[in-house]
Amino acid sequence: MRILGLTGSIGMGKSTAAAMFRRDGIAVHDADAVVHDLLRRGGAAVPAVEAAFPGVVRDGAVDRRALGAQVFGDPAALRRLEAILHPLVRRRLRRFLRQAGRRGDALVVLDIPLLFETGGERFCDGVAVVSAPRLLQRQRVLARPGMTTEKFAAILAAQMPDRDKQRRADWVVPTGLGRRASRLALRAVRRQALARPGRRWRPSMALDQRGNMV
Repeated sequence: MRILGLTGSIGMGKSTAAAMFRRDGIAVHDADAVVHDLLRRGGAAVPAVEAAFPGVVRDGAVDRRALGAQVFGDPAALRRLEAILHPLVRRRLRRFLRQAGRRGDALVVLDIPLLFETGGERFCDGVAVVSAPRLLQRQRVLARPGMTTEKFAAILAAQMPDRDKQRRADWVVPTGLGRRASRLALRAVRRQALARPGRRWRPSMALDQRGNMV
């Protein structure tokens, strides 16, 4: 089974790329969706987040804006949050990979925004980075509800620069040339990824605490 990492900075079109992979029948692990699920009412992370950040849980779910207000600009608070979330996210990832292995999937995609920042490329057979011109990125992000230039700048500061991601990627997928061009580029990535030697996947395989296959 080949494991393809999919990443890119905010506003670069990663979610659209992931949706295109899904439409082509490729299983996609969405790290952001997992976090949302962990923080919703009844989510596995809610009790620990409430204990670490009093006042951010409302009606049984974590208020993401309230949590963000406590975490943004506070590296120590961010580390506390990551210590809660990362083990739970890794558990979901292990489950996803086991299920894909049992199905006999030839290729799976790991949609992880901070793939390089967290060292997640270690357990990928290749990485595709989505990228768009900076002006288009800015337009996309500032059009989001509740987004401000200050918040956009803070998010960019926490992410690896696009040029560095491109240098480390196996494939760079342009998303500023229209959906058709992006779809063709992603299908080329799929073909080339499948042509690479894959891992000898066993359903019993897992990830250790550093994200390495064991």
